Amino acid sequence: MSIPALGLGTFRLKDQVVIDSVRNGLEVGYRAIDTAQIYGNEAEVGQAIADSGVPRDELFITTKIWTDNLSRSKLIPSLQDSLKKLRTDHADLVLIHWPSPGDAVSVAEFMGALAEAKAQGLTKLIGVSNFNINLMQQAIAAVGAHEIATNQIELSPWLQNHKVVQFAQDQGIHITSYMTLAYGAVLKDPVIAEIAASHNATPAQVALAWAIRQGYAVIPSSTKRENLAGNLKAATLKLSLDDMARIAELDRNERLVSPDGLAPAWD
Repeated sequence: MSIPALGLGTFRLKDQVVIDSVRNGLEVGYRAIDTAQIYGNEAEVGQAIADSGVPRDELFITTKIWTDNLSRSKLIPSLQDSLKKLRTDHADLVLIHWPSPGDAVSVAEFMGALAEAKAQGLTKLIGVSNFNINLMQQAIAAVGAHEIATNQIELSPWLQNHKVVQFAQDQGIHITSYMTLAYGAVLKDPVIAEIAASHNATPAQVALAWAIRQGYAVIPSSTKRENLAGNLKAATLKLSLDDMARIAELDRNERLVSPDGLAPAWD
């Protein structure tokens, strides 16, 4: 089972806004939806999916376990609660959202619990998010690299995260890029804009296509139907080697998501 190259993110979307975004996304052709316990929108995502009429076996649903629920006693019950909200008996991918603050719960404990959730049929795939190399090494030691479907990390033309990407890929761990558009900031980058104009594409399509071409999955969000539809076209945008080389030069290690108390020591 592979992770779709292009999914619909729901970070920061709540209530009717997220219902509308997911509804519109499904209508224009998305089949992968990414949410998380801490987003506070799993029930609304589940409602939008149920109302859409799209068969469950056509969908790829991802959610993430929050740090409060990482202990062996809490992880599976919290996931079962998430599944009820999402109106499904299983997820397609469940991630550890952030490592346990202060290592209060060991990587071995929460990865073991996550692997048990998979064994119970609560999810088809498991993985991690916001893990540096050291944390990935610990996760591999706990369950094996073959069990870790992806590491979902902040990654954009301005933050290309080469060390983490290289380690993950060497281990056969897929990369999912979040914040690929850097809250929209990279859309104003003159190089991205120039490449977009040369392809009669949008800057968003170029940034997403750059990530997809490297084998990453992307999960952009939008509240606008036209942007949702436009972002989907990134999957078929063919960037040249010169385009890719020019974007590679934009890396400036500009990280936007590094919450105090949660973020590990980044590589």
